[in-house]
Amino acid sequence: MTSREHLKVRAVRAEQGGGVGIYAFFLYGADISRIADISRIRRDEQELKGFQRREIKDHVKDITAFLDSGPVLFPNAIILAMSPEVEFASARGRSPGNMCEVGDAGTLSIPIYPEGRRAAWIVDGQQRSLALAGAKDRSIAVPVIGFISDDLSTQREQFILVNKARKLPTGLINELLPEVNVLLPRNLAAKQLPSMLCEALNNDPNSPFHKLIRRESDTKDRAGIVTDNALIETMKASLKTPAGALGQFKHSGEGNDTAAMYDALLLYWSAVRDVFPDSWGKPPTESRLMHSAGIRAMGALMDTIMLRADAAPDKAAAVRATLSRLAPLCRWTEGSWDGLGMRWNEIQSTTQHITKLSDHLIHMERDLARAAT
Repeated sequence: MTSREHLKVRAVRAEQGGGVGIYAFFLYGADISRIADISRIRRDEQELKGFQRREIKDHVKDITAFLDSGPVLFPNAIILAMSPEVEFASARGRSPGNMCEVGDAGTLSIPIYPEGRRAAWIVDGQQRSLALAGAKDRSIAVPVIGFISDDLSTQREQFILVNKARKLPTGLINELLPEVNVLLPRNLAAKQLPSMLCEALNNDPNSPFHKLIRRESDTKDRAGIVTDNALIETMKASLKTPAGALGQFKHSGEGNDTAAMYDALLLYWSAVRDVFPDSWGKPPTESRLMHSAGIRAMGALMDTIMLRADAAPDKAAAVRATLSRLAPLCRWTEGSWDGLGMRWNEIQSTTQHITKLSDHLIHMERDLARAAT
C-alpha cells in the first residue's frame, strides 16, 4: 500500500490567538489548486455551507491575462485555512546570533487529496488562485499565509474580517454574519442580529417572508424576490432607538429578547401581507411593495404603528386596522402616489426615493390616526 502523497515546502511557523499555528511560505501558483479547495457558499437541508462567493469569471480572466503578459510581480498573499493533518517539522541547527525569534523555520508537509476533500481551504484569494491555475507560467512563486483550523466558523470569521475593507457582495456578508461568533467591527456587528432575524424570517414556514428573501446561497431557480439588505437596514434602524419596535427589546448588558423582536416582525409583516394581498409575493417589477424601496418605507412605518398598537387589547387587529386605513392611498402596483407626483413604478432604491416614500407614508398614517380619534 503506497503512502499518501505530500507537498513539502519550507515555511516559518508562529502562533496567534492562544496557540493557533500560523505558517508563512511560498508555493508555485499551480500548486495551490492541488492542496486547497474553494468552499462555495450554499445551503443543504437549511444548513449554511461554505463561505466563498461565486466565481467572478471576468475578474479571473483579467488576472490570468495579466499573469500571461510576461514576467510580472505578483506579491499578493493567498490565505489558507489548513487541516490539523498538515505537519510541521522544525529545522535543525543553531540560529544566528541576535536573531529576532518571532518564528520557527522548518518544513511544512501538506497531504494531497482529491478535489472536495483537500486538506486546505482558500479563505482569501479564490479569484487569484483560479487565475494562477489557468496561467501559462505554472511556476510563479506565490506567498501564502496558512492557519490551522478545520472549524468552519473560524474560517468564516477570518473570511469576513480579511475582506471587511474590500467590496464584497452585501448579500454574502449578510448571510454569513449569523454564523460567526468573533468580535466584529462596529459596522458589521450592527448587522449581525438583523441578519439572524432575516434568516429566521426566510426559513420559518409561518413567516410572510418564507422563501421570499434573496440570499447569496440561492440557486438561480430558487432565488427570492426581496433583497435581504432592505430588511436588514430596516431592522438596524428600528434597533437604534429604545422607542423602536425592535429597539425596545434590546437590553444593554442583559442580553437581547430576540424572541420578542421576532414576534414583532412576524406580527407587523403578516399584517402588511394580509392588508395588501394583491401586492404581496410579486416580483419588484410588478409590485413596489416587494421592492427595496417599498420594504424600507414600510419598515420605517413599523415603529410608529407597532408602538401605538402596544396599548390595544388585540395588537394584531390594531396593526391591521391602521394599515387598512392607509391601504386605499397606496400605489404599489398601479397608479400614481398623490402628494409624491410619482407613478408606482418610478420609485427606485435611491436614498432620495426611499426617504420621500417613507416620510409620505408616515405623514399619511399620522393624519389618518388624528382623523380617527
